[in-house]
Amino acid sequence: MSPVQILAIVVGLGVTLVAVALFVRTIAGFVAKFRLGQPASGRTNDPLARTVTLLREFLGHTRMARKPLVAAAHWFVMLGFILLTTTLATAYGQLFNPEFALPLIGHWPPYTWLAELFGWGTLVGIVALIIVRQRKHPRTLDRKSRFWGSTFWQAYVVEFVILGVGICIVLLRGLEFALGKATGADWADLAHFPTTAWVGGFFDGMSTGTLETTIVLVAMVKILISMGWMVTIAVTPTMGVAWHRFLAFFNIWFKRHAEGRTSLAELQPIRVNGEVLDFENIEELDEDAALGVGKVEDFTWKGLLDFSTCTECGRCQEQCPAWNTEKPLSPKMLMINLRDHHHAKAPWLLASEEAREAAGDGSVAAEAAARHNIPLSAVLEAQRELVGKTEGDPTIPSGGAVIDPDVLWSCTTCGACVEQCPVDIEHVDTIVDLRRYQTLIESAFPSELGGLFKNLENKQNPWGMSARARMDWAKDLPFEVKMAGADVEDLDEVDYLFWVGCAGAYEDRAKKTTRAVAELLNTAGVSFAVLGDGETCTGDPARRAGNEFLFQMLAQQNVEVLNEVNATKIVVTCAHCFNTIKNEYPELGGKYEVVHHTQLLNRLVREKKLTPVAKPDQADTSGVASTAESVTYHDPCYLGRHNGVYAPPRELLGALPGVEMREMPRSKEKSFCCGAGGARMWMEEKLGSRINVNRTEEALATGADRIAIGCPFCRVMISDGLTQKQSEGAREEVEVVDVAQMLLAAVRRGQDGTEAEETPAPTPDPEPAPTA
Repeated sequence: MSPVQILAIVVGLGVTLVAVALFVRTIAGFVAKFRLGQPASGRTNDPLARTVTLLREFLGHTRMARKPLVAAAHWFVMLGFILLTTTLATAYGQLFNPEFALPLIGHWPPYTWLAELFGWGTLVGIVALIIVRQRKHPRTLDRKSRFWGSTFWQAYVVEFVILGVGICIVLLRGLEFALGKATGADWADLAHFPTTAWVGGFFDGMSTGTLETTIVLVAMVKILISMGWMVTIAVTPTMGVAWHRFLAFFNIWFKRHAEGRTSLAELQPIRVNGEVLDFENIEELDEDAALGVGKVEDFTWKGLLDFSTCTECGRCQEQCPAWNTEKPLSPKMLMINLRDHHHAKAPWLLASEEAREAAGDGSVAAEAAARHNIPLSAVLEAQRELVGKTEGDPTIPSGGAVIDPDVLWSCTTCGACVEQCPVDIEHVDTIVDLRRYQTLIESAFPSELGGLFKNLENKQNPWGMSARARMDWAKDLPFEVKMAGADVEDLDEVDYLFWVGCAGAYEDRAKKTTRAVAELLNTAGVSFAVLGDGETCTGDPARRAGNEFLFQMLAQQNVEVLNEVNATKIVVTCAHCFNTIKNEYPELGGKYEVVHHTQLLNRLVREKKLTPVAKPDQADTSGVASTAESVTYHDPCYLGRHNGVYAPPRELLGALPGVEMREMPRSKEKSFCCGAGGARMWMEEKLGSRINVNRTEEALATGADRIAIGCPFCRVMISDGLTQKQSEGAREEVEVVDVAQMLLAAVRRGQDGTEAEETPAPTPDPEPAPTA
C-alpha cells in the first residue's frame, strides 16, 4: 500500500467519522425541536395512500412541473443524489484498492449505464440550475427575483458540492476505463462505459501505477467534498437548501390530505393541546390556553417541520400578490424567519424549568446562561415577541419582533404559495393561526376589521344592512322566487337551494349576477328556493381575519337553518361562500352537495337545457355592451386554486357563439388574486401598489372587450380597478361582467328572437363600496 493510499484512507475515514457523528447529532436535535410543537392529528391516517402520494410527487416531480426546465434538471440532481451513493461506496473501496468495484453489480452493464446516465444527468442538471439561479439573481432583478432574501452562500455550497461530486464521478469512470484497458480487463469496453470511455482517452499512455494513484486521489476528493458537505449542514441546521433533501420526504408524507390534494380549501380548526376546540363548552377552557399561535412553540410539530423544510426556492414569493405589489409579505421569508427563530429559541425551550429560571431574562452575564447549557442567544431569543413591530426592513427583521404586523395582515389567503410549494408547506394555515392569536387574545388587528366584526355580530352581514333587504334583488323578476320555510316547507320539493350570499343580496353589481342566475335556472326548468332573511354571512371573512369565535357563531347558525329546511343540494355564486359551505361546514355537521353557478350552468348548457345562440353583437341584455366579441376570464382564488374549478367557466364562455377567449399570462393555477380574500375586502390597501389594479392592467393588456368573473368579491375589485384605469385613459368600452350575465345575454335572444329589456345601469351602492 502506497503512502498516498495510507494518507487517503486516514483522511477519508477520519473526516467521515466526524461528519457522521455530527450528522446524527443534528438529526437527533431536529427530532427534539419538532417535538416542542403541539400535537397534529390526522397526519398519519391511510399510510398506503400517503406513501403513494410521496412516490408520485417524488418520482414524478408533479409539484415542480410548472417550471419544466428546472423540474427536469432537479429530477436528475435529486435522483442522482440518491442513486449515486453507490459511487460514494465505490470511492471508499477505491481508497484501499483502485480496481475495486461493488460486488455483483459493479461491472453489471445495467448498473454502469444507470451510473453514467445519472452521473452526466447530475452534472448537466446542476449546471442548468446554477445558470437559472444566476439569471434570477437579486443583484440584477432585486425584488422581482424569486431568490430575493434566499441565503446565497448556502446555495453556492450545495451547488459546488453537487458540481464537484458530478465531476469526480465522471473522472472516476474515465479513469476506471483507462485502468481496465491498461490491465487488459474484459469489462473495459464500450458496453460498460458507453458515455465515459472517451474521458478515459485523456489518460492514455499513463502507467498503471499512476492511474491507480490518480483514482485514489480523485476518490479521496469525492469523499472529502461529500463529507465536507455533511459537516457543513450538520453545523447549520437552518440550511434549508440542503436539509430539504431529507426533510421533504417527511413533510410530503405528513401533508394534510393523504391522497395528495394541496392543503387549501378548508382552514384547520383551532386546536388546544391537539384537540379541536369545543365552542359549546368554551367556559371549561383553561384561561391560559393559546387560541391560535402566540409563541413559536404554539405551532404544531408539522408547522415546525414546514419551516425547516423550506428550500428557499422562492416559488411562493414569485406568485404572491402581496409581494408582487411591493408589500412586506414574502411567504418564503415568513418561513425562513420562523425557522430561524424556532432553532434559535429551541435551547431555551429544551432546558429544564430550573435552568430557565436560573438563566434569567437575559440581563445576567453570559456565563450564567452557559452554566446551565443555555446559549445567551437563546435566552434573548425567548424574550422576543412573535408578532410586533420590527426594526428596519419588516421582511427580514434585524430586531424587535420576529414578524411585523404588516407582513401578517398583507396576506389575501389566495393560496398561491401553498399551490406552488414543491415540498407542501402550509403557509395559509400558519398565517391564519397567527392572526387568530392577534385577534382573539391580543385584539391587535387592523382598525377597519372592527367595523366588519361589529356588522357581522349585529346584522350578520359585512355591510351592516337590514335582513329585510336580502330579497330586494328579486323585485320585478317575471317569475316567483320561492322562499324556504314559507313557500317551500322542505327543500326536497325543489332541485336546489340557491345560496345568494351577502354580496349577491346587497351589492348592486353582484345583484345582477344573482338575477341572471335565477333567470337562467328558471329558463332551464331547474326549481330552486332561497332562504331570504334566514340567510346570514357564511363567516368566511371573520375566519380568515382570525375571529374564529365569530365564524363559529355564524356558521353554526347557518348549518342549523340549512338542516332544518333539509338542504341537500346548494348552488352558490360567491366563491368564498362556495368554499366555506362545501369544505368547512361539514366540520359543524353541515354536509351538502355544493356547486358553483358556473359549474351548474355549464352542465345545463351541455344538457341542452340552456341554448346560447345570440352572438355578442346581437345580445344587449343584463347591462352587457353590444359590441364585445372577446373576453378574458379571471380565476377567483377560492374557486380555482382552493377548489380546482378551472374548466367549467371556460367551457361555458367557449359555448357562447362568436366569443373569442383571451387568456391572461397568469391564469388557472398561476392566476393572480383580485386582492379581496383573507378579509382584505374590508381593509384599506395602504402599502405598495393596489393588487386589483395590477390584475386589471393584466386583463386590459389582453385587448379583450370584457373581463369575465365568477365571484362577487372579484367583481368589486376588478370593477374598481377598471374604473381607476379608465380614469387614467384606458378604453371606456371595456366592462366587467359575470359569466352568468354573458350566458343570459345569449340565451334570451335565442328564446324568442326579440331584444330583452336592458338591465338599468348600476346605481350607487347602498353603503360606500368596501375598501380593499
